[in-house]
Amino acid sequence: MATRTEALEQQVGRALRRLDVAVVRDYGVVIAFVALFITLSISSDVFFTWENMKNLSFQTAPIGIMAVGGTLVFIAGGFDLSVGAVSAFAGIIAAKTYVGTGTGLWGSLIIGALAGLGCGIANGLLVTVGRVNAFIATLAMAIIVNGVAQVITSGNLVSVEGDRFTTLGLGTAGGVQYPVFVWIAVALVCGFLLWLTKFGRYVYAAGGNAEAARLAGVRVNVVRATTFAVSGLCAGIAGVILVSEVSTAQWDANRGIEFDVITAIVLGGVSLLGGEGAIWRAVLGAFFLQMIGNGFNLLGTSTQWQYVIKGVILAAAVSLDAWARRRRA
Repeated sequence: MATRTEALEQQVGRALRRLDVAVVRDYGVVIAFVALFITLSISSDVFFTWENMKNLSFQTAPIGIMAVGGTLVFIAGGFDLSVGAVSAFAGIIAAKTYVGTGTGLWGSLIIGALAGLGCGIANGLLVTVGRVNAFIATLAMAIIVNGVAQVITSGNLVSVEGDRFTTLGLGTAGGVQYPVFVWIAVALVCGFLLWLTKFGRYVYAAGGNAEAARLAGVRVNVVRATTFAVSGLCAGIAGVILVSEVSTAQWDANRGIEFDVITAIVLGGVSLLGGEGAIWRAVLGAFFLQMIGNGFNLLGTSTQWQYVIKGVILAAAVSLDAWARRRRA
């Protein structure tokens, strides 16, 4: 009887630990988001206003779009360091297509986004067919794309004249900028794929236990390559939005943005080791990260401290992920 009681207590203890881990992973970003939101609302009269909320969403949209695509890569057990370079490259392609070929506005923007998709496919092939580590493959892709972009532009700016080119980046509907609607659409589509389709189940399986997924008939390499393609497409979409906002493209325009994207993904509770995560948490993580910068600006705090805070948040999020896995074991 004692042995059965002890076994039952151990099972209950493990179940409670798993519950604790699930709560921390799923709702930690929600608690932090609400706490920061309340703090900034109390500290600044301007923060919780309709205009600032619109501005905050608008500023977050490009990073949020890339975070949504990157979430699929992370859940499938991958890693993508190329989104900054790919987004800048997509913007260059869109701008040069619009200026140099006479292609219409939307045709140019679509071609730019498809350039991002092509880079994502290349990443997927390097990782799956070439069997290159995802970190190294995407870092190499970023270097290659930066080099190609410099060759195309000769290291110069690509400027687009005329207000029409800013339609996507600065246009509004109901007072809300178009990039926000694009972000919502991308999040909904990727969320649908992840939660309500067979592909989404395969993504979780590939990241959770690739060997078991293969034995179950899942084409793990195809699934992972597809996630890289989606991430590249999202980077391309974000890139054409960013170039549409300023009507200027440059090969190093979005340098460093990939670190904000990765921070947003990890902050949202997406595991670095794959198999766990959700689109809505990455969206909230991106919004949370941008809210820090917005709050610092409104409160007149030195912008240099933003990098310190972001670094601390990233380190804390990664440490939390490692702690959660140890607790679950």
